[in-house]
Amino acid sequence: MKEIVPSPPPLVHNQFESVRELFSKNVVPSYGRFDLVFSHGSGSYLFDVAGKRYLDLGAGIAVCCLGHAHPAITEALVEQSRKLIHVSNLYFTEPQGRLAAELVKRIGAGKCFFANSGAEANEGLFKLARKFGHDEGRFEILTATNSFHGRTLAGIAATGQDKVKKGFEPATPGFRHIPFNDLAAARNAISPATVAILMEGVQGEGGVTPATPEYLLGLRALCDEKKLLLFMDGVQCGHYRTGRFQSWQRILEQSAAGVPPAEQTSSQNCQQDAGSTFLPDGVSMAKSLGGGFPIGAFWVRAPYADLLGPGTHASTFGGTPLACAVALKVLEVIERERLDEQARKLGEWFKRELEHLAATYPRVVKRGRGLGLILGLELAEKEKIPAFAASNKTAALQFVNRLHEIGVLTIPAGTQIVRLLPPLNLKPQEAGEGIAKIEEVIKSLA
Repeated sequence: MKEIVPSPPPLVHNQFESVRELFSKNVVPSYGRFDLVFSHGSGSYLFDVAGKRYLDLGAGIAVCCLGHAHPAITEALVEQSRKLIHVSNLYFTEPQGRLAAELVKRIGAGKCFFANSGAEANEGLFKLARKFGHDEGRFEILTATNSFHGRTLAGIAATGQDKVKKGFEPATPGFRHIPFNDLAAARNAISPATVAILMEGVQGEGGVTPATPEYLLGLRALCDEKKLLLFMDGVQCGHYRTGRFQSWQRILEQSAAGVPPAEQTSSQNCQQDAGSTFLPDGVSMAKSLGGGFPIGAFWVRAPYADLLGPGTHASTFGGTPLACAVALKVLEVIERERLDEQARKLGEWFKRELEHLAATYPRVVKRGRGLGLILGLELAEKEKIPAFAASNKTAALQFVNRLHEIGVLTIPAGTQIVRLLPPLNLKPQEAGEGIAKIEEVIKSLA
């Protein structure tokens, strides 16, 4: 493959250690970082400071949807930065209005608010729910076990994983967790204080588990019956990662009562049918929205789009002209190159290959899972893999480290899941390279 960015020149022997020392002395140690220092990227590849190349099947945890150093993003950054980078939200700017219109077109009638991250987008939904239920004294939001909704205090309270809450008690009140894909549990959990239900279309951090069509349609009917808001967290599983703009659109396309198949419409006009039967009341977005440039957003369905009036919510850096120009360019490239179809077709191929690996090496791999290009390789229990059993590290972490050794980046999820979240424009030959190297590691363990 011809490299767009040349390999780095010879580097001093201690560059790796000098960067690590900078972090050790100056950066809060809140991340468990891998022993890798990257200098630049090109397409689906990253290069470390020693010049070693890595196939990036993690894409910054589903952020770099167009890969690294994409010329269209660079062009948008340069062009807009020459005009206007930031003014406050006391004024109007065209890029923010245009981006809101594009998001509304892809979801349904409503309005958007812009922030800087997925956690902030979810915080906006929490405030929307409280505003909606305030006069009736309703404030409680139901979320799923194994969910993930951000690292703010409200975000960790909403997240259905105990590990993110430890050391930050007392928890922000107003959140309870229910089993995922269990409609009866949702109905039984509703209390007089309940005002909303928040779900991911595909649980990412929780292990790459898609919602079922029946569950989503059932939640919509339940929320209508009980006068609750239904929110979808599309931060990781949204933005065409599943083959449709939002994961619930893809999940429901095979349901007779859900969203019609994308193949029946072009990517330009398919959003007109997206809300014909199923629409949530709010959707949070971030990650791939800016293709690597920080931006978050939430969409609110038309009946509730004006609940957050002047003075109720704000963000200094939310929806800057620069961020919105980049997000618009990302949408333009996805649409022009039909990357929704790419995510669908390549994702189906990937999943078949992962399932084939599970069938071939059952002592190491349990199954492949996921939808589109949010995929998971579920490993056997650590104790059943002799090479992993003696270590105190999880099977997923050890597997990811072995992939690093042969030049592949993936993301662990929990103790046994290895996530694949590659760029949407990953080439088929790059996908083949990734599967071949994953099988190489599995063979060494089998």
